[in-house]
Formats: sequence, C-alpha cells, structure tokens
Amino acid sequence: MSAEDPTTPARVGVLGGGRMGAGIAHAFLLAGSAVVVVERDAAAADAAEERIRVSLRRSIDRGATVRSFEGLVADLSLGTDAESFADRELVVEAVPEDRALKRDSLRRIEDAVRADTAIASNTSSISIDDLAADLRRPERFLGLHFFNPVPASALVEVVIGSETAQGLAQSARSWVEALGKTPVVVADAPGFASSRLGVALALEAIRMLEEGVATAADIDAAMELGYRHPTGPLRTTDLVGLDVRLGIAEELHAKLGERFAPPQLLRDLVADGHLGRKSGRGFYEWSE
Repeated sequence: MSAEDPTTPARVGVLGGGRMGAGIAHAFLLAGSAVVVVERDAAAADAAEERIRVSLRRSIDRGATVRSFEGLVADLSLGTDAESFADRELVVEAVPEDRALKRDSLRRIEDAVRADTAIASNTSSISIDDLAADLRRPERFLGLHFFNPVPASALVEVVIGSETAQGLAQSARSWVEALGKTPVVVADAPGFASSRLGVALALEAIRMLEEGVATAADIDAAMELGYRHPTGPLRTTDLVGLDVRLGIAEELHAKLGERFAPPQLLRDLVADGHLGRKSGRGFYEWSE
C-alpha cells in the first residue's frame, strides 16, 4: 500500500450499537480497524454484538471481504463504559436523532478520549455547530452521516462545522474512501444535502398519497421507472423509518419554513406505531 492510499484509523470507537452504529462498526472492521462499541447496558451491548456478527457473516457469504470471521470478530469489542474510548483515534457517535441525547453523548466521549482524538456525529439533520456548542475542542469535531444500511450504502456525507479543522476534513474524506464509499463534503446547513433533498421528495410523495393522487406503489414506480431512482420515496421512508423522517422534517420545518411541514398522514402513522420495515408496517406491509 502506498502512502497515498486512503486508510482508516487503526482504532475506532462507536457510541451506540443500534442499526446504524452496528453498520458503522461493520464498515470499519472490514476496512481493517479495531473497533470498540459502547452501549448503555450489558443487554444492549450483547444485542449489538449479535447484530454485528450477523452482518459480518453476510458480508463474508457475499464475498465482500477476504478476511475470516474469526479475524474480524477478534478486532471487535463491546462495552458499557465510555472509558473504553481512551485509546481511540476516532469515535463516532451513533445514538438516536435527539439533540439533547447527542449533546450529552458527545460530552461523554470528549471526557473519555485523548486531546487529539477525532469525534464525529452520525446525525442526519442536526446542526454540527449546535452539537459542538458544549465541546471544549470543536475543531476536532465534524459530521459523518452514514446511510442505512451502512454495509451496502455507497455514500457518506462529511459535514463541516464552522470550527472544524481543515486537516480533519481532509482526513475524513480519506477515511470514507478507505471504507469503499464516496464522501460528499457539505457545509453545516439545515438537513445538509441528502436529508434536505430526500425529505423534500418524501414529504411531497406522502402528501400525494394523502390526497389520493395515486397508490404508494404507483407513486414509487413513477420515480423508479421515470427517474431511475433505485427505490421510490415511500418505500425509502419505510426503510429509513417513518419516525426518523418525521424527526428530520420537524427539524427542517423549524429552520426552513412551511415547505417542510410534516403531513398529518406521517404524524398519524408514527403515532400509531407504524414506523416502516422495523415495525412491520409503514406505507407498505413488511414481513421477515
């Protein structure tokens, strides 16, 4: 490997081992990093470990890595104490999309890591500058917005805050490339690039469904066949999670105005627990 080849940090931490956190850990493991995942308690850590192990086996079965399962899991550790991040070069926060929770989580990370450790948030819509407000060294903080499912997604948004060091932004691009993904560098604007555009399309599709313009399947087919989108906006919303999309829409509504007002249908489905694939029902019925 030449000096110019992109590489990931040798030691990476992930706070949160849900679907996104497990996927982020998976991606760094395949790229050769040793990864520690910290969860809120032992039961959550056990669930995260199983989630990552299943995902790694699938990658091996698909031929996505030449490494053995035993070799990959040897580089994985789970815990419940942020002190496990003390020797990490990069720590990625991947807790749910809640501003207060993320700010508290980032403070925990900063208290545990070295002065030169890079810290990233996997936020899909919350301002990086807002999240950095309580950090002592915001210059080492930025956004790394991964997409679900992380192992199959080709994109990572690198979100640059007003105080993010230029060198860190350059390093982040290299890390993303080393993961086999494409970095898109964006400024810290509401919804960044992907969430802002994706939610705008999804909200209009939901309004069309609400108004009886067409069925969910036909609305999606119009975008898949007419515009070559791999997945229509309503099915994509089911995959992302209706609750996640609602949270992003509310964030954008507050920052950008009425064009991002969530349709009542979206609010009703979330209130009824119909969150998409993860709950078994959203705009479509889902089964294992």
